[in-house]
Amino acid sequence: MSNLLLKQIEVGPMENFIYFIGDKNTKDVVIVDPAWDVNLLFEEAKKDKLNIKGALITHGHFDHTNGVEEFLKSIDVPVYINTHEMDFFKFGWGENIKKTKSGDKLKLGDIEIQFVHTPGHTPGSQCFLVSNNLVSGDTLFINGCGRCDLPGGNVEQMFDTIYNKLMKMDDDTIIFPGHNYAEKTNDSVGNQKITNPYMQYDNLMNFVNRRMPELN
Repeated sequence: MSNLLLKQIEVGPMENFIYFIGDKNTKDVVIVDPAWDVNLLFEEAKKDKLNIKGALITHGHFDHTNGVEEFLKSIDVPVYINTHEMDFFKFGWGENIKKTKSGDKLKLGDIEIQFVHTPGHTPGSQCFLVSNNLVSGDTLFINGCGRCDLPGGNVEQMFDTIYNKLMKMDDDTIIFPGHNYAEKTNDSVGNQKITNPYMQYDNLMNFVNRRMPELN
């Protein structure tokens, strides 16, 4: 899609990726996981003459949300977070919160973003599908996947998410992860099916043995 704006920015000590998603023509964008350096995000938006219309939250962990309060002090926009995630973390962002569920869509100009509930790392982890691009947060990394041993994590849900949702996406879907943990900053679902060890399993127990061998 020629008018899609999808910009990847690395911030913070944990190599987080933050994203701008929007329409090049209208300059309307949302910011995915505003954290660490909110001033930088506003500077980038100003430099490119972008209109910030909201924030999308992949999941509630500190390294993905520690800038939201500062962000909202400067701009009064919706913050879209999955209803299961909001119920688990109970953030105090007031009326700015817009709870989402899987299948919900958000339009920015001619760009449509679809919310995909992908539990496993946390109860309300969500990915954002726009055209053939998937911003995957900590659900799926390049050649990895999110931890399942933190509060709210569930390895069985992670298997279901990867096997029954992400692996069913078109092979040419491009994964944009939540951290810069690999030599590549993005990759196709088709290639990840070959190189990502967590996309090699169609059996729950084998997946569990790989992701959480301590359960054996």
